[in-house]
Amino acid sequence: MNRGVSTLLLLVLASACQTTTGTPEPAPDAAGVEPRDAGETPPDAAVTPDAANTGVDAAVSMDAAQRPDAAVDGMDAGTNTDAAPPVDAGNTITVDAGGGIGPRCFADIWDPATAGPNYDQFNPVVGNHCQGTNHQQITGIERVVFVGDSVTVGTPPTASGDFYRSRLANLLATEFNLEPPGYLWRTANALNGVAGEMFSGDFASCAKWGARTDDLAQDNSQLETCMPLAERNKKTLVVLTIGGNDIAALQKDGRERTYEQNFQEVAQFVDLLRQAIHWVKMPGRFPGGVSVVFGNMYEFTDGTGDTASCGTASLGGFTPWENQEDLERLVVWANEQFMQIAVETQSDMIFMLENFCGHGYKNEDPTGRCYRGPNTERWFDLTCIHPNPRGHEVIADMMMQVVRE
Repeated sequence: MNRGVSTLLLLVLASACQTTTGTPEPAPDAAGVEPRDAGETPPDAAVTPDAANTGVDAAVSMDAAQRPDAAVDGMDAGTNTDAAPPVDAGNTITVDAGGGIGPRCFADIWDPATAGPNYDQFNPVVGNHCQGTNHQQITGIERVVFVGDSVTVGTPPTASGDFYRSRLANLLATEFNLEPPGYLWRTANALNGVAGEMFSGDFASCAKWGARTDDLAQDNSQLETCMPLAERNKKTLVVLTIGGNDIAALQKDGRERTYEQNFQEVAQFVDLLRQAIHWVKMPGRFPGGVSVVFGNMYEFTDGTGDTASCGTASLGGFTPWENQEDLERLVVWANEQFMQIAVETQSDMIFMLENFCGHGYKNEDPTGRCYRGPNTERWFDLTCIHPNPRGHEVIADMMMQVVRE
């Protein structure tokens, strides 16, 4: 099934999530959720996919990428010296010898003995709100651009007014005195998986159902389409969610490949995101200035890998790997690299993985890795992998807190 083309069955179920593999656009299948203090073993060599056809001005190598081959439950501190140093950003949290992001921001779910992304190795600056990083001072925005996948576009059964894109547009319009988008812009066209209108007011949306990282600047050109030369003198904010469909392809196809082949696949999709954000952040490309806020990759099993917890997951081809730990290592590593990209480009990343964990389809299971107690809300809809109205509200709020601080 082609990207953006849904089947009748999935539409009936309001799934509306597409990938090139025909699976629902997922969040990671079994990612760990608690940031930990352990570093991963570095790779034997940097992985740099061929950038000849990337659609960006220069290839960006993964000089500081770390290979997820080592066990992921150790506690040895590891610092990546290639990562950019923290910036002075006022009321922020930085890493020191007394702790890290996990115990400071996610104490209710953080477990040092459980596998999870080690963000501390990149020395990020985290906002006092703990919703994401604080590498940018986002002020004076004149134009807002949304790119990415179906989480950004929005999907049924959630109403268009409840999409995080719509909610965030309202908040940003008020915050920066922008002309808000119209009704059509806020809707999702079920025939082609894009916003009902690409440009409206001071807002643009080029996100699409089923999009992968290669759709940002390589195989498709969401970034260039939504940011034409004539608009680059305006101070621009770029907002995106991406990576779920890349993980969907890995989850479905990776069972038949070696670990090394799967690592190369993950490294390539991560590097495509890296190149895309470097393209946006290249000095001089946006004379008016540009900021970027993006999400890491959440998942609906609350860190358990139990895809059967959501009844419709099987319709998308979710099948557990024989070696679930291999998949977990790859997804944890990919989320770590998202943080490295935020640090090296001085962009900002929100903690979707961590904040949504415990609000998935194991929210009522006290044995779950992120169990938050009785009566915890579920933030995913019946498609398993898209946010429900409350989930969209949370994403919009996280994005806005990062923008404001």
